[in-house]
Amino acid sequence: MRDVVYLENIEQAESLLKPQRIEVLRQLAEPKTCTEVAHVLGQTPQRVYYQVKRLVDAGLVDQVSERKVRGIHEGIYQATARSYWLSPRLVGRIGQRKVQDELSLGYLLDLMEDVQADVAALDRRRPELPSIGVSGEIRVPTEHRQQFLADLQSTLQDLFTRYGGSEGDAFKLAVACYPKGEENDD
Repeated sequence: MRDVVYLENIEQAESLLKPQRIEVLRQLAEPKTCTEVAHVLGQTPQRVYYQVKRLVDAGLVDQVSERKVRGIHEGIYQATARSYWLSPRLVGRIGQRKVQDELSLGYLLDLMEDVQADVAALDRRRPELPSIGVSGEIRVPTEHRQQFLADLQSTLQDLFTRYGGSEGDAFKLAVACYPKGEENDD
């Protein structure tokens, strides 16, 4: 079982739109038969089998083994991943896109999608995945906003220039700076 499956196929995403399939998928975090899942969810094995079949067809569940019970072969199924990430490309954007630049929200959405896809593709079974995640809040007075963005861009450009050669391990660096929504203190 993988940690994450990144869903880029519309049929896979559509198979998750039914709440009963989500419940079946949760039950299949550990290998189970349709009968076992049906018992937990209070449904008939036939109904669960129908949902499991749709999830298998979508590549979200695998049959991991089979056993014979009273002369009948019964499949044992398991989810293919612990979590599923939906590609923002499947949702799409409404309207014409403006010119893409580093300061646009469209560019930020594309960047986040790229990061999501890259992280989902990592092999988490590797013994070492050197990575870092940093998050914080910075308050910048309006009159200093342009200078802040210029300083940030300059600092990053310095890092890209200093470490941008063709030797060594390749890392992808993505930085996002966006307005933080105001918290409601009611």
